[in-house]
Amino acid sequence: MTALREKLAEAGRSLREVFRNPGLRRLQLAWAGSIVGDWAYATAFAVYAYQKGGPTAVGVVAVVRYVSRALVTPFTSMLGDRYPRRLVMIGSDTTAALVISLGAVLIAADANEYAVYALAVIGSLVVSPFRPAQASYLPELANNVDELAAANVTSSTIESLGFLCGPAIAGVLLAFASISTVYVFDAATFAWSAFLVLRIRPSMVKTVAEPAPQAPPEAPDEPSPGFLAEATAGFRVIFGSRDLRVLAGLFCAQTVVAGASVVFAVSIALGLLGLSRSGLGYLNATLGIGGLVGGFVALVLVQRGRLARDFGAGVFLWSAPLLLVAAWPTLASAVIMMVLLGLANSVVDINGFTIIQRIAPEETMSRVFGALESAFIGGMALGALLMPLLIATAGIRWGLAVVGFAVASIVLLNAAALRRIDTVALVPPGLELLRSVSLLAPLPEPVLDRLARALVRVEVAEGDVVIREGDHGDLFYVVESGGVTVSKEGRFVANLGPGDYVGEIALLRDVPRTATVTATAPTVLQSLDRRHFLPAVTGHGEFIDAAETAITARLVML
Repeated sequence: MTALREKLAEAGRSLREVFRNPGLRRLQLAWAGSIVGDWAYATAFAVYAYQKGGPTAVGVVAVVRYVSRALVTPFTSMLGDRYPRRLVMIGSDTTAALVISLGAVLIAADANEYAVYALAVIGSLVVSPFRPAQASYLPELANNVDELAAANVTSSTIESLGFLCGPAIAGVLLAFASISTVYVFDAATFAWSAFLVLRIRPSMVKTVAEPAPQAPPEAPDEPSPGFLAEATAGFRVIFGSRDLRVLAGLFCAQTVVAGASVVFAVSIALGLLGLSRSGLGYLNATLGIGGLVGGFVALVLVQRGRLARDFGAGVFLWSAPLLLVAAWPTLASAVIMMVLLGLANSVVDINGFTIIQRIAPEETMSRVFGALESAFIGGMALGALLMPLLIATAGIRWGLAVVGFAVASIVLLNAAALRRIDTVALVPPGLELLRSVSLLAPLPEPVLDRLARALVRVEVAEGDVVIREGDHGDLFYVVESGGVTVSKEGRFVANLGPGDYVGEIALLRDVPRTATVTATAPTVLQSLDRRHFLPAVTGHGEFIDAAETAITARLVML
């Protein structure tokens, strides 16, 4: 219970820090407007298409939207790197507001449904640059790395709230008004988003990232990669890595179910259960409830250090609820299904993205995510295409069973690969060394993992001075191989070997170096600088107690 209260308090502090920053506050509220409006619109459009052409119309239009977006996303996401991201977001929001407003007019005038379908496709394309630009703009507005991390958590939370609030608002509007009214609401949220981004002043822009190193000019006889080659580099990286292929394949299996859900959610609500149009909105809103719960569940699961296997469990949860509804088609099972899908969505996204950030090459990271987004949309298109065919040939219950069983089988077939990712690919080289350090033993595994990734190798020759008494200290050292001797005022104190550590007193007490450390043989040290060491260790009471005991013992020796 104490740990739960601490996590909730920490989350509250992070949210307060983000919303005290005016630039971040406006950008997050703009994102909230976009995501809530998107989900309200998706619910209203599903009802409209179902009324006009049944499950087939819902599925076919979804396929066209997904395929179109999958094709253009690698290119539209590059807009945020070529033009001011603030203007890209404003342009995307403004255009989307105009397209959705026109759709509202067509529906109110009872125009041809194919015109409404065409606008739905266009709308999905014009909003595609917003999310990449928004994610890329966050580092320019954050004051420091910690605030940037809190902003990313806030964006994820807002997305889950959008799953909840958007369909719920659509349900209320559909109960008392019309589909075109929901469209007008969506257009207003895009206008709100554009207005807030417009109010982000240039003076609010900072940067917490170090400038990227400038690449040397290419030789005249080496032509630069073409535009298409640059846009597709992420795909090449994924296909060239066994671990990324496994993750991308499971991600796509999950998105197939997500695409199928566009069809089976409306079919279950309006066809199988006989709910009203507003009932569909309320049912879809439960997805957001599951997403909020799933965010906390993912944070708890991270402590186990089994990111890949928990990612697989999240994908599996995208299949099991479908089998539940197929066997027990009731409102209760449908609600349970949507909550579990929302929960699984958060676990899959948080774990999957974290793994990819850790194993994908830094120089192609954004293009890897761009390639994955296109693959996700392609998976959703496939799901939206298959589900109407399954419903038409075998019925909704057998359709759910087929999709659920297929995805569950894919997860089980990749269980060994996920275990390998956890035990090999995700283990940083210095983790075992840090685990052997008595001072760091009380730290949680995720903290040790982060510290291991921040280690810097230092090689010194016999006789080299590593630490000089009286100097300012910014580094903590762990001996990997070789050995060092510790002396104070010329007096021998101790010999240290592999697994021993030095330098903690100056960092934790903020005092000059208390002793001199000299290599007694060719020695390899792993160092941690102050900016990584102190934030990681000072937030854990167990470490502070152990560190005070160790420092006291060291000072007695000196």
